[in-house]
Amino acid sequence: MENLVRHRYWWFTISLLVILPGLYFLLLHPLITTGSFRIGLRPSIDFSGGSLWDLRFPGKLPADVDTNAIVDVFTKNGFEGALVQLSSATLDGKPAAEVLVRTRSLSTTDLNSEINTVFAALKTAFGEVTRERLENVGPTVSQESTRSAVIAVLGASLFILLYLTWAFRQAPHPLRYGVCALVAMLHDVLLVLGVAAILGTFFGLEVDALFLTALLTILSFSVHDTIVVFDRIRENLISQRSGEIFDNIVNHSIVQTLPRSINTQITTLFTLTALLLFGGQSIRNFVAILLIGLISGTYSSIFNAAQLLVVWEHREWQRWFRRDDQPTAVA
Repeated sequence: MENLVRHRYWWFTISLLVILPGLYFLLLHPLITTGSFRIGLRPSIDFSGGSLWDLRFPGKLPADVDTNAIVDVFTKNGFEGALVQLSSATLDGKPAAEVLVRTRSLSTTDLNSEINTVFAALKTAFGEVTRERLENVGPTVSQESTRSAVIAVLGASLFILLYLTWAFRQAPHPLRYGVCALVAMLHDVLLVLGVAAILGTFFGLEVDALFLTALLTILSFSVHDTIVVFDRIRENLISQRSGEIFDNIVNHSIVQTLPRSINTQITTLFTLTALLLFGGQSIRNFVAILLIGLISGTYSSIFNAAQLLVVWEHREWQRWFRRDDQPTAVA
């Protein structure tokens, strides 16, 4: 039987190496490039506020549409600083250029007039143009969405901690199970946020309400798999043989649950991969984030959460910071 627990610091090192690039793009890259500290995610209008114009230009390819000209049209009509993203699409089965434009929020008092003015200017400059979607979120709503998102993640974490502490009350030190599960969740959250920051930097991925849904779903995946491992550890502790050390119990529990954890997650992996390859464009980012989080959650429950129980049992952090203060004998 392979001793997975013995290599626990290798597993921790792998987690750290995977997380560090994302942390750079999440925290340090914005500070270096802009000179001011901010979180390196690209928030959608759900969290930042503003308007999202989804436009189609029938019969045109992306190369036929000048993004600077689109910016000029919006600027001349009171929407300075418009951000334009160009891609290819279809309209009524025919090729069309798709343009996503992010602007300030529309005026609530003169909304229709602003929309009609912009579209009249676009038709004058480019000919036929259709509106597929127009979303408008005011600053008050976006601030409320951001606050609700933070509360949702923190609230879920708190309830998970309390529930696991109660569920493992028959095991020695039940609080450890809840805390170790939260640390494994933190691993998954940092990894997913880091990947989102990298994809946002290079591919324009935006963090929206669907991303929050994916993040909360990932937390449930991670905790579910962690509970399976922890539950087997508890059962083996109850039937512990005389002289059996905690490390061996944890390792034996991991090996026992490993096939179940992998088989359970692989079935979900197949489904998400099919959705990623053949699903619609609107859910592709959501599915990609779920896939990354699923893999991370499976890894963290086996190679982080359970291993942390062993670290806590032996209080190994005391050795990390211990210094040899014994005086050296002088000959």
